[in-house]
Parts: sequence; C-alpha cells; structure tokens
Amino acid sequence: MEFNRLGGSGLKVSELSFGSWVTFSAQLQVDNAKECMHAAYDAGVNFFDNAEVYAKGESEKIMGKVLADSGWRRDSYIVSSKVFGGAVPDPKPTQRGLSRKHVFEACHQAMERLQVDYLDLYFCHRPDPEVPIEETVFAMTELIRQGKVLYWGTSEWSAQEIMQAYSVARQYNMIPPTMEQPQYNLMWRERFEKEYARLYSEIGLGTTIWSPLGSGFLTGKYNDGIPEGSRATLPGYEWLKEMMEKRLTPENKEKLQKLGALAKELGMTQSTLAIAWCLKNPNVSTVITGASRVEQVHENMKAVEAKKKLTDDVMQRIDEIMGNKPDLSPV
Repeated sequence: MEFNRLGGSGLKVSELSFGSWVTFSAQLQVDNAKECMHAAYDAGVNFFDNAEVYAKGESEKIMGKVLADSGWRRDSYIVSSKVFGGAVPDPKPTQRGLSRKHVFEACHQAMERLQVDYLDLYFCHRPDPEVPIEETVFAMTELIRQGKVLYWGTSEWSAQEIMQAYSVARQYNMIPPTMEQPQYNLMWRERFEKEYARLYSEIGLGTTIWSPLGSGFLTGKYNDGIPEGSRATLPGYEWLKEMMEKRLTPENKEKLQKLGALAKELGMTQSTLAIAWCLKNPNVSTVITGASRVEQVHENMKAVEAKKKLTDDVMQRIDEIMGNKPDLSPV
C-alpha cells in the first residue's frame, strides 16, 4: 500500500480507503462491518469514510462501534463525516444544509456516533445555494480552530464553487478547503479530469474519489444484464436497478465485455482493473472502496499490485475501449 499526500496538505492517506455508503446498516451490521474494516486496515488502509446521511446516522454508529472496539491507536487511522442531508428522517430546516448551526451541530453528532474526539476530514456533502459561502467557510474554520476537525473539504462541488470557497478563505484569513470528494471512474471522467484540472496545481486540491466501480456497473456482473441475487434486485435498492437499466445500453454492454476481456488477458478481474485504473491518475489522493463481504475487500486490495500492469499501452487500450477521454486541449 502506498500513501499519498492529501493534495497540498501534509496528511498521508492510503491510496485505497474504505467507505460505508449503501452497505453499512442496509447490508452490514457490526460483526460483518468489523470483519471488512479489519481486513482493510490489515492491508494498509488508514482512511474510513462516512457521512451523516448514510442510513440516517446508523452507518456512523456501526463504524463507531467497530473503531471503539478495534484496539487501534487513534493516531493510526483517519475517519471522516459529511454534512448536508441530515441524520434524521424528514429533517427540519435547521437539521440539514450548510448553515453555521447545522455544520456545528452535525459535527458534534457525528463525533458522538463515531465515538471519536475529533474528525480528521469533514466534507460539505453538496453545495448549499441557500447559505452564503462565507458562513460555511467560517463554520469550518472555527471547528478546525477548536480542534474538532483537522481538514475540511467539499463533495460534488463545481470548480467554480470550490474556488469561491478558497478565495473567501484567503480574503478573510480563514482556512480553505483541502479536498474534494467527487465521483470518478472509467465511465465518469469529465469533471475530475477536465473541470478540476487547474485546481490540483493552483490550490493543491486533494481528492478522495468515490464509486470507482460505478456502483457495481464496472465489476462485470452486469455485462449481460442484471443477474438475480445482485444488489440491484434487493428490496430498497430499486433506485440502483433503475440506474443500471438506464446504463445498460447496447453500446455500454459492448464496452463492458471488452473491458472484461482485457482484464482476463491481464490476469485480473474487471473490478480490479477498474480500481487500478483510478489509482493510475496522479491527482487521485485515495480511492474509496466499499464491500458487502470480506472477500470483496481482499479483491479490491489487489488493485495496489495490479496497477503495475497498467502500462501506457494498456491505458491507451482502455481509452480506446471506453471512447470517453476528455479533450484537454486549450479552447
């Protein structure tokens, strides 16, 4: 496992990390979550990602229980939360968003659920057009100065919104965002590779990318349609089934089958290929992986070694298969 600086900060984060979205509470309870988290930690993972909205706080409670019982030194791992959607069903206006009140209270509630004294990383889960950016930047700055948060960042913000937060922080002697958590994978590249391109060098933006497998789309299990017994067929995952059905166009099926053939040629699974491809981008600080069983954790960790097989020629073949490499030439 290699460790990368989180953008321009001095924090070293494992190139692969572990997140709880869609699995904790819905598929994993404490015992299974413990097995998966321990497997990831033993493989060198030091970053565990969460959010207030995941299972309405239950995901953080499960992760907190595992962390509290793990015996791991607090200075050996990084844990995050995200604020925006709220942790209660049908949140009232003060229980969601990026107001100073909710940012402050959500931070304390996340620390309680995660059973930690501070959050290493704290993300604004989405932009909030109803709150002045100055208010949110000030709230994050105060939490950092109080020692309750070490680094703050954004998730799925536009480059313009990130730069606005950065500029406000510099103008008023506050602390700017350190990292962004965007979706990035073989199917969705435009924002990460093109829209954010200048932010990596200009402001030292770090990235904790999510969905390297496109919610399972790039694993290979959907190459021939939605199989019975897959997550997309489970109760409560109707949204995933609908999303997969839209993505499974004849063109995309052909791409997936070609990716699968290339992965087999390289001696790896299609999942490993997809994660390793993300690791090859130097602007990726860490790739957040997920799992519903421990075998998937072990499989995901193989990407660390697999990336060595992704030579320039192989990367070019992948680009030719996908046909979606962003045009980065000057306008």
